[in-house]
Amino acid sequence: MKISFHGAARTVTGSKHLIHLKNGKKVLLDCGLFQGLGDETLEHNSHFGFDPMEVDYMILSHAHIDHSGLLPKLVKEGFKGPIYCTPATADLTEILLLDSAFIQESDVAFVNKRRAAQGLPYIKPLYTVADANNVFPLFKEVPYGEVTHIDDDISFQYTDTGHILGSAAVHVTIREEGKVTTITFSGDVGRYRDVILRSPEVFPQSDYIILESTYGNSLHEDIDGTEELLLKYIQETCIENKGKLIIPAFSVGRTQEILYALNKLETQGRLPDVPYYVDSPLSNKTTEIVKKHAELYNKHVQELMKHDKFPFEFKGLKFITQVEDSKHLNNRKEPLVIISASGMAEAGRVKHHIANNIENPRNTILMTGFCEFRSLGAKLMRGEKQVKIFRQEYDVKAQVAAIRSMSAHGDYDDLCQFLACQNPELVKTLFIVHGEYQVQAEFQQRLIKKGFKDVEVPKRHQMFRLD
Repeated sequence: MKISFHGAARTVTGSKHLIHLKNGKKVLLDCGLFQGLGDETLEHNSHFGFDPMEVDYMILSHAHIDHSGLLPKLVKEGFKGPIYCTPATADLTEILLLDSAFIQESDVAFVNKRRAAQGLPYIKPLYTVADANNVFPLFKEVPYGEVTHIDDDISFQYTDTGHILGSAAVHVTIREEGKVTTITFSGDVGRYRDVILRSPEVFPQSDYIILESTYGNSLHEDIDGTEELLLKYIQETCIENKGKLIIPAFSVGRTQEILYALNKLETQGRLPDVPYYVDSPLSNKTTEIVKKHAELYNKHVQELMKHDKFPFEFKGLKFITQVEDSKHLNNRKEPLVIISASGMAEAGRVKHHIANNIENPRNTILMTGFCEFRSLGAKLMRGEKQVKIFRQEYDVKAQVAAIRSMSAHGDYDDLCQFLACQNPELVKTLFIVHGEYQVQAEFQQRLIKKGFKDVEVPKRHQMFRLD
């Protein structure tokens, strides 16, 4: 048996890990889109490093686009097998892929206008809305904890990782030539004591572990301080400076966490009286799905919902869907708060809001999550004085701040706690994925000190033989 790593290998996005059995069967763990890699992004997304027609089964850890976003291309290029996922992941992935496909088509249409004017041939999107729709009939929903027998040789089960709604670690059991091998893929590991979701679950002892490492060398701020920080920036920006607070936020998870915190401030009578807008059709749809799967909330939120049925809504909140209404926000002069996707500020409506507000020192851009090094969000967080948005240079005069307590990824303490159910002596190899290389190198040393004897940091397309 072998395993090869075709994404999220010494980088954060593009999760794709392929198990090769001796009998020729192949199992793909995740099929994610690379994001925020500058000029390399398109090239990485154009070539899998394997033949989709040779993949027999696909197991999806969760809905985020860097884990699911190349499924339409996988199917388009010949994959015909089942795609296993949790019920909540199926619901979220459907709207995320349709949104991604729409963006791909729109971006290519814009580029092709320029190419036509220059006499250049048209380019094609990675996939279309039609391609995305071809994915959904292949979904097979599997609840947490249920052992699913894919065939006579392969079975797996999911455990909750508390990263986003429906996120799961994948535990694969393979019987090959009379020998049983267990492989765990963490997907993305959430935080213990998350304000909305349940904590990551313990999982059975594994022979091999594939572990994410996004924050493998750092500790997060205290989750309990999120509301106070949000209140601080609203007060400073909207009340004292009479400016606009722009909050880039991922549609799945982060937007709902912000709304939950603002709802809490409102119930305490402490939320400043200014207009609040969620300007993202995708965020609106995902919030409805989050409401639908209340069974996945932690006990505290479920108890709260006995008294407050709508913990993601509050006085003064409006959801924007129409493009014209979004554009009108840029003409508003009074103080307001805009929550909009994407979280890295690389695409979507938030990019327009940043462009329209970045040169006003009264305004604040408040980052709330991880940003790839080359993304617009990362450049702002590094304090760059000039940034390029839609091919135009802007002076960064607005305040730039970040709330690091809102990450949906566990820090190194969370990741080590996730592994605490394992006997390191029985883990033959631990593969570190989904992280920047310097972070992974530091995390590798930490795990070796924890007793894991063989810790590897795979390169893209690197293959390993599993004994």
